[in-house]
Amino acid sequence: MEKEKNKDLYGLLGQNISYSFSRGYFKEKFKKLNLENSSYVNFDVQSIHEFPDVVKDNINALKGMNVTIPYKEEVFKYLDFIDKEAETIGAVNTIKITKGGKLKGYNTDCIGFEKSLQPLLNKFHKKALILGTGGASKAIAYSLKKLGLSYQFVSRSPKKGGVSYEEIDKEIIEQHTLIINSTPLGTYPDVEDCPNIPYKYIGKQHILYDLIYNPEETTFLNKGKVQGAVVKNGLEMLVIQAEEAWRIWNTN
Repeated sequence: MEKEKNKDLYGLLGQNISYSFSRGYFKEKFKKLNLENSSYVNFDVQSIHEFPDVVKDNINALKGMNVTIPYKEEVFKYLDFIDKEAETIGAVNTIKITKGGKLKGYNTDCIGFEKSLQPLLNKFHKKALILGTGGASKAIAYSLKKLGLSYQFVSRSPKKGGVSYEEIDKEIIEQHTLIINSTPLGTYPDVEDCPNIPYKYIGKQHILYDLIYNPEETTFLNKGKVQGAVVKNGLEMLVIQAEEAWRIWNTN
């Protein structure tokens, strides 16, 4: 785990996050803004139980944190306050450390996804498939509901209202013209991986959206593009959610 003692410290809580977008993004941001007393580090922990020690060890400098896989839901029980939107979603990806040393959780994934998806939508985009049921998928579902789209979760062990990958057929693909991958399948270095859906039924009316940004074009997106679908990766979503996190950290 990295640790730096600075005037203003920010960081990313997650597991196996050496690849992370956030650290590079904020280091570049601090450089552009000449914020020499600000730094951003990775808090790469193997268990959420290590989180209180991370906070305790850095409390004098820590101003804010981002949260990524697999702790967006598990972190809830360690927070003093939770923003209403994050509570509704059921996942936290941004934490603000208040002047009193309290921890407040927010979700900025939802605004990142919503703003990056909205320009791509047409009237015929009414139903979506969300591949995966982790913390990020909850923010996706929340945003789709706000945009007036219905959705179904797809997972290996579906809960009520969801479907399994084995159940996805031509009819389901044709009915759901927006398909979002919220799983880590296809992330570098495992770039050959992709969710197991029948891509041959995807057409020009489809949007395939992948929360992954590394590689820039995942196998999931490539398979959709070959079929004529509109495709988009998660980079813009990450930039928007990062800027929203920065706004939260710097708002009294």
